[in-house]
Amino acid sequence: MNVMMTRTACSLLVATLFPWAPAFAQEKPNIVLIMTDDLGYGDVSAYGATALKTPNIDRIAKEGLRFTDAHSSAATCTPSRYALLTGEYAWRKPGTGVLPGNAALIIDPARPTLPSMLRRGGYSTGVVGKWHLGLGPQGGPDWNGNIAPGPNEIGFDYSFIMAATGDRVPTIYVENHRAVGGQAADPISVSYGGPIGDWPTGKDHPELLKMHPSHGHDQTIVNGVSRIGYMTGGTAALWKDEDMADVFTSKAVSFIEGHKGAPFFLYFATHDPHVPRVPHPRFVGKTALGPRGDAIVEADWSVGEILNALDRLNLTRNTLVIFTSDNGPVVDDGYKDDAVVKLGSHKPAGGLRGGKYSNFEGGTRVPFIVRWPNHVSAGTSDALVCQIDLLASLAKMTGTPLAPSDVYDSTDTIAALLGQAKTGRTELVEEAGALSLRQGNWKYIEPNNKQKINQNTNTELGNDSVPQLYDLSSDPGETRNVASGHPDRVTAMARTLDQIRTRFAR
Repeated sequence: MNVMMTRTACSLLVATLFPWAPAFAQEKPNIVLIMTDDLGYGDVSAYGATALKTPNIDRIAKEGLRFTDAHSSAATCTPSRYALLTGEYAWRKPGTGVLPGNAALIIDPARPTLPSMLRRGGYSTGVVGKWHLGLGPQGGPDWNGNIAPGPNEIGFDYSFIMAATGDRVPTIYVENHRAVGGQAADPISVSYGGPIGDWPTGKDHPELLKMHPSHGHDQTIVNGVSRIGYMTGGTAALWKDEDMADVFTSKAVSFIEGHKGAPFFLYFATHDPHVPRVPHPRFVGKTALGPRGDAIVEADWSVGEILNALDRLNLTRNTLVIFTSDNGPVVDDGYKDDAVVKLGSHKPAGGLRGGKYSNFEGGTRVPFIVRWPNHVSAGTSDALVCQIDLLASLAKMTGTPLAPSDVYDSTDTIAALLGQAKTGRTELVEEAGALSLRQGNWKYIEPNNKQKINQNTNTELGNDSVPQLYDLSSDPGETRNVASGHPDRVTAMARTLDQIRTRFAR
C-alpha cells in the first residue's frame, strides 16, 4: 500500500511539473513532421492570406498552437534541412550550401540525428518527399546500383525521396537504396559539369518546353520542363511532375497505415510549392495566383490527406503533428509561370521584409503549427522557436537521453512547443548571405559586402557594409536600421554572435 501511495504521489508530482508527461507513462505519441518547400509566412490563410484558402493547414492551426515567431535556421533549403535533422547550425559545416542533385551525403552517419534518436527511443521512422541532403559516398551516388549512404543510414527505417529538387536532375524517385523503375538496360547518368548523352536541353530546344525558364534552368528537358544539370537514361524511372504530390502523399499515408500499431515518426517533406510548379490538373486554376497559388492549394490537399488518414485510423488523439516550411517564399525562382504577373495584392511573406535567400525575417520566419489533442491547447504563441530545436525537444519529450555533445546548437524548448511556456529560445542565429542574431525582439545583421538584391528573384537580401539593428517589437518589417542609436547593443550582439560562431569550432 505504501509503495502504491508513493507511486501515486510521484505521478501527481510529475503531472504537475511536466503536464505532457502522463501520456508517456502509457504510450508514446506518434510524430508527424510536415515540411513544405518555399512556403512563406503569408502564404497560409491561418497566417492572414486572403488570395487563397488553405483549409487543412488552417485545421491544424484551429486545433493546435500557431507560432508567430518560429524559424527555419536558414533562408535556403539544404542548410535548414541539415539543421533540422542534426541539431547543428549548417554554417558550422562546410559544404552545406544548396546542393546539386548528384552531391554526396552531407550528414555523417555516425552522428546522432532526429530520426536516429527517435528510433533509439522505440519509434519506427520514415521519410517521404524532398531530401536535398546528398546521397552516396564522396563522388556521388551510383544511380544504377545501391544508392547509399542516405536517409536509411542516418536513422530512417524507410525512405521514399527525390534526391534534390524538382528543378534539378536526376528526375527520379529513390526508395530506400534503389532508383524506382531503374533498369540495367537503360542506365542513368547525371552530370553537373557538362552535357552528357543526346537528350535535348531547354537552351537548344525551347520549342519542346511546356514551361520556359526565366533564368537558368535551361539544361536537360524532362516532361517538357528544362532543369538544372544534365542527365540521360532511366526512361522508365522518370517522374511526371503533375503526379508528384499524389505519389508522395500516397507513400506517406501508406507509411502511417503500415505503422499504426506502434509509435512512428514520419518526416513528410512536400515538394510544393517549389519550382517547377506543375500541379496536378485537378488543382490548376484553383486560385487566381497561377501555378504558385495552385501548388500551395495542392500542398494543403496533401496535408489534408495526412490528417484524414490519422482520423480514419483513430490515431489523431495520440499523434503530435508539426507543420512548417523549410524557408521563406520566393515568387520567380527560375521559371515563367505567371507567379509575378498574377501576384496581385498577395504578400507571400506577410508583412515581413525579404524572403528566400534573405537575411531579413522573411527569409527564415515561417509558418509553424503544433497539434496534439489534449496536450497542446489551441491558440497562438509568440515564443521564439526554431526547427533546429526539435532534436533536443523531442528527445526530452520522449524520454530519450542525448549527451550534451550530441545536440550542438539544439535547445530543449519542448515546454514552449507544447504551449506550457510563453518563452522559447533566448537567442537564435539565422543564416542567409550573412549571419544574423535574434535576442528577444532585437535583430542584428552582421556587416558584409555582398549584393543587396538577388537580380534573378528580385529579393532583398538584407546585406549591407554597415551593421544593421532592428527592433522587431516596433518595426517587424525591418524598415529602420537603428544601429547608430544603440552602439552598445550592436557591440554586445556582435560579440555574442562571434562567441556562438566559435563555440563548437571543428
